[in-house]
Amino acid sequence: MLQSMTGFGSARLDADQYCISVEIRSLNSKSMDLSVRTPKVLSDKEYEIRNMVQKALVRGKVSVNVEFTKNRTQKARNTVNKELLKAYYTDLSEVADHLGADKGELFRLALHMPEVMQQEEQDEETAEAEWSLVQPLLQEALQSINTFRADEGKALTAEIMSYIDRIRILLSEIEKHDPVRMENIRTRIRGHIAEISTSEHFDQNRFEQEMIYYMEKLDIAEEKVRLVNHLHYFTETVYLPEPTGKKLGFISQEIGREINTIGSKANDATIQHHVVEMKEELEKIKEQINNIL
Repeated sequence: MLQSMTGFGSARLDADQYCISVEIRSLNSKSMDLSVRTPKVLSDKEYEIRNMVQKALVRGKVSVNVEFTKNRTQKARNTVNKELLKAYYTDLSEVADHLGADKGELFRLALHMPEVMQQEEQDEETAEAEWSLVQPLLQEALQSINTFRADEGKALTAEIMSYIDRIRILLSEIEKHDPVRMENIRTRIRGHIAEISTSEHFDQNRFEQEMIYYMEKLDIAEEKVRLVNHLHYFTETVYLPEPTGKKLGFISQEIGREINTIGSKANDATIQHHVVEMKEELEKIKEQINNIL
């Protein structure tokens, strides 16, 4: 069954200690075009996130956004660089004495000077514990977007198959009209024979060879058979379990080639009309294939 490349999936965890959300969006693309946004605490897990997404989604223009917020009780502890604080306070005091300024706010000012307050680095055990919370949410979001893609694919399958069925109907109309076309051609040929057979330069053998060549050039039997086969192969491919978007693109090119050949060889207004309609249906198929995984 077909899958769309367009989709959206999300997952969220609201707990006492953490608030985590994962959102994944995808659009159509010829290859995997992936962008990942993660907080600093997960920066070293970006490669692993990319692998998970590429394996699950295969192709598309995909954006992944992970938000990770700690509640107040889980805020990283800050430590004071005492030596640096003393140095700042001493310098500020000397300047205050020199200017005769009030020293009441010096400690607060020194405390907020650059690098006085330093955040404790997260240990490896804590980092892995936090990743263990994010990983299942990422899996859930990937499952969600694939479900979205599958649902969209069902709608695309129904739409594309309606176009294929329409091409089949038009081909059957061509089949019905083809004997009339061939009889019209024979009638025209008989009229030409009657006109030229009275000429003293008329060569019967050469004329028969020319007619055989002419009739073969107008015969569309092989093209009709190949078109039926391509339509059947297209239908089989649509319902394969693996991604088939690119393969369907190649088959649609073959379908177009046979339709064009029928149109160029038919030399008949009615068949040309059906060929134009078939081309219209094929263009609709190609437009939809661009969004198929």
